[in-house]
Amino acid sequence: MLTRIAIYGFLYPLSLLPLALLYGIGRFIRFFVYTVFRYRIEVVRQNLSNSFPNMPEKELKMIEREYYRHLINIFVEGVKLLTLSKKSLMKRYHCINPDLVNAYYRQGKSVILMSSHYNNWEWMVLSLSMQFKFHGIGVGKPNTNKVFEKIINKARTRYGTEVVFADTVRDTVDNYDKQQKMCAYMLLCDQSPGNVKKSYIAMFMNQPSFMIYGAEYFARKYNYPVLYYVVNQKKRGYYEIEITKITDTPQDTPYGSIIEDYIKYVQRDITKQPQFWLWSHKRWKHHIDLTEKQ
Repeated sequence: MLTRIAIYGFLYPLSLLPLALLYGIGRFIRFFVYTVFRYRIEVVRQNLSNSFPNMPEKELKMIEREYYRHLINIFVEGVKLLTLSKKSLMKRYHCINPDLVNAYYRQGKSVILMSSHYNNWEWMVLSLSMQFKFHGIGVGKPNTNKVFEKIINKARTRYGTEVVFADTVRDTVDNYDKQQKMCAYMLLCDQSPGNVKKSYIAMFMNQPSFMIYGAEYFARKYNYPVLYYVVNQKKRGYYEIEITKITDTPQDTPYGSIIEDYIKYVQRDITKQPQFWLWSHKRWKHHIDLTEKQ
């Protein structure tokens, strides 16, 4: 009941405000999140220092401050997602080279879209079926608050994207493949995996990391082309999606090569503008012995 009241009684009315006003409100929120409550400040600092071990403390501190500014902007844009119109969404968030993806639709092939929690990832969920010709499917982690999950997913999927979770994704992919329904599967592969025993071990941001293997698994099983996309911020509230091909013959590539290529692209983008990645996530909560590497 409290969740419904919070969303329908507060967040939905708030989302009707212009983004410029919401960003203004965000400045006050940032003060409490960063200065007063210091939300996950130790996690952010540890992640930054481990990822950039040779970076001067002054630069790390600057990235930290810019990150919290970005984090609140992402929260504000997440609130706006609840009522953002199609027209406004596509004006603010669009792919600059969609033909690289749509070419596979013309070939009758579903695709895997690999990305990360870099810049605004939620608007990609909302707009996925509008960016490309495919039926868009976002693969995510379930929320512990099922009421919140149901309400938010209703907002996320109102423009045609389907959202599935780990317990249903295998059946979903298998069913659509049998139906020969062409889908674009969006997977954010930079988060901490739920099951480390099914993970791929690699160096990511100067740290041994368990990497989610699902994208490569599905690509190999169904021979789906794999593409990487990055969301670049042009200015606050405006983004461009850029696609890069990883492989269109996954079954011919060595084990782990898809994930290693993905890591290369993600690290390139994080290093270029580190403030836009999700540093407050407990990405490296599992310790790894590198002798375990496959």
